[in-house]
Amino acid sequence: MILLGVNIDHCATVRQARYRGYDQTAPGPVEPDPVALAVLAEQAGADGITIHLREDRRHIQEHDVWRLKEASKTRINLEMACTPAMIAFALKVNPHSVCIVPESREEISTEGGLDVLGQRDRVQACVEAMNAAGIVTSLFIDPDRAQIEMSAQLGAPWVELHTGAWANVWHTAERAAEFARLVAGAESAHEAGLVVNAGHGINYANVAEIRMLPHVRELNIGHSLISRALSTGIAEAVQTMRSLMNPKNL
Repeated sequence: MILLGVNIDHCATVRQARYRGYDQTAPGPVEPDPVALAVLAEQAGADGITIHLREDRRHIQEHDVWRLKEASKTRINLEMACTPAMIAFALKVNPHSVCIVPESREEISTEGGLDVLGQRDRVQACVEAMNAAGIVTSLFIDPDRAQIEMSAQLGAPWVELHTGAWANVWHTAERAAEFARLVAGAESAHEAGLVVNAGHGINYANVAEIRMLPHVRELNIGHSLISRALSTGIAEAVQTMRSLMNPKNL
């Protein structure tokens, strides 16, 4: 079974479009509530909830993370930048896992993998702090052998392969080459002793191919699930995605 991590960030994006600047984000008239959505997703079969507290607080707010900590019945995966402030916050919240991602204020959502080679000292400090606290660390990286090998050297137990480049060319002739890169990356990560997760740009059409990625443990999916949930509800969105991810097991 491939596990499904549901990213709830874009539920908060909708909320912030109307209520940016409000001190109170729940309960009351402030909607939609990403934590309430997360609970429904878990009830529908989500194996974990991913939540990204960005430095610019464009969608998820700190109190969302704390409320999710109280409400979640599965696993919380906190996506975060590799900064002292975010390390300190993660140590306070103590989620099941953290995923270290690059951040740019100009991007709409995370684009491209973390440069573990170029930021070795910063990443190592973060991994060591999380390992000492018993928090599983995942590094969000491109399927590049050098980045994968450095991730293993720094002691990160998990990597999340960035599938965005493949998703962006899924309808073009470049698709096969990008998928081959992901396969090679998954094989390299597995050989290095790393747990392999994947995410970014996965949707109801391309999941049929990405589920064939070798050694993949979990897919983290957000935008496509939230988009479908607007029409069908989060329960149907989660259940349908899980059935597409694991058609032989359901």
